[in-house]
Amino acid sequence: MTEHYYSEHPHVKSNPHSLSATLRQRNFVFTTDAGVFSKNAIDFGSALLIETFCEPQISGAFLDMGCGYGPIGIALAKTFPERDMLMVDINERAVVLAAKNAQENQVHPVVLQSSLFEKVTGDFAAIVTNPPIRAGKQVVHQIFRDAHRFLKHGGELWTVIQKKQGAPSALKMLQALFDRVDVAAKKKGYYILCARKD
Repeated sequence: MTEHYYSEHPHVKSNPHSLSATLRQRNFVFTTDAGVFSKNAIDFGSALLIETFCEPQISGAFLDMGCGYGPIGIALAKTFPERDMLMVDINERAVVLAAKNAQENQVHPVVLQSSLFEKVTGDFAAIVTNPPIRAGKQVVHQIFRDAHRFLKHGGELWTVIQKKQGAPSALKMLQALFDRVDVAAKKKGYYILCARKD
């Protein structure tokens, strides 16, 4: 079976290295590894999502679904330190890296290995996700449906998706699920979508 960054137990040989990034005018260092998403650099979509995200007006925790080695959740935890942050991924190697990177960047999220929302409890003011497009549309749309269930009233789902990888159909699905959907940013073919649950 071909391995992907959304494999639960990556078997590709570990080859960790570190990378530096400036996100929301803060400097971060991340350890990455083979077998995780975008191991050589913060991908453009994640960076655009981090920079575009706006804090919701309601109180409550944030969730980074499909956190990988942690850049989105860690950057937002650093920016909004009064918010509790839960970071979730199916990939055990990514989860270990996310926990290590959180500690090294001096933030304190809960990091959890879970297949999508399987082990997630509670509700959230914001859910952010750079969804695993290569896992297929069915998985991506399941994330959207589950996010709606796990958001508080007044909460927001923030996601990034490329036009050529299904942004128009994602937008339609979100509009069917949520009370309000905005295109918060468009750049280099990437859409940042913000879906609000009233």
